[in-house]
Amino acid sequence: MNFYTLIIGTEILNARRSDKHFAFVQKELAKCSREMFASFIVKDDVELIKRTFHLIKSDPKAVMFSFGGIGSTPDDLTREIAADVFTSKPLVRHKKFEQDILEKFGDAAYPHRIHMSDLPEGAHLLHNPINNMSGFSLQQKFFFVPGFPEMSHPMISQVIQTHFCNAQKKYRYTLLAQTSENTLITLMQKLPSEVELSSLPIFQNNKPSVELSLSGYNKEKLKHYFELFCKELQEAKIAYRLI
Repeated sequence: MNFYTLIIGTEILNARRSDKHFAFVQKELAKCSREMFASFIVKDDVELIKRTFHLIKSDPKAVMFSFGGIGSTPDDLTREIAADVFTSKPLVRHKKFEQDILEKFGDAAYPHRIHMSDLPEGAHLLHNPINNMSGFSLQQKFFFVPGFPEMSHPMISQVIQTHFCNAQKKYRYTLLAQTSENTLITLMQKLPSEVELSSLPIFQNNKPSVELSLSGYNKEKLKHYFELFCKELQEAKIAYRLI
């Protein structure tokens, strides 16, 4: 699965607020041996949100966590755009959510709050533990929650634990070597596709170093290729340490 995070809010891009969602999702996925595939922060713009939804929808392995834009103010655009992109149909009134809004607000549900219950066809509610103003999901792979971390984070945590916490264990081996990346490129090119490579150049006191990390699901194969790098460094008398 490819996990996407979409954070909607002009207030983050213009620095009126700081993003708290990216690090949270990253941490929650890691608890279940999952990793984020991509993350986007976009302003409250209809065409931009629509294009981003289409991009994510085009990935058959996509799972998306969308934060923000599901309230009742004019800048809350997510529900209507999601209906257009993911169902190609207009919003429909979700009767259970409508009842929840009426029970909480009574007459004050009208004329605006009640429209939060207008959701894409086929939407399933995601329980909001703070005030019961739900998020929603589509196809059990696209999840839409409020922008407030206090509400959205428990909701997304529950989603990840319930649906995506059965991943195969992923292993990682990492070293820091006192050399440039160029020294190890030939060996990097021999890695099979199932071994993920991360090579991060580092300069300390104007001297090059490289943090090299290998990750994957086959522990023995991963260890074999990592030891090849260690042997290469030892033979070249290049200092390194495991991290």
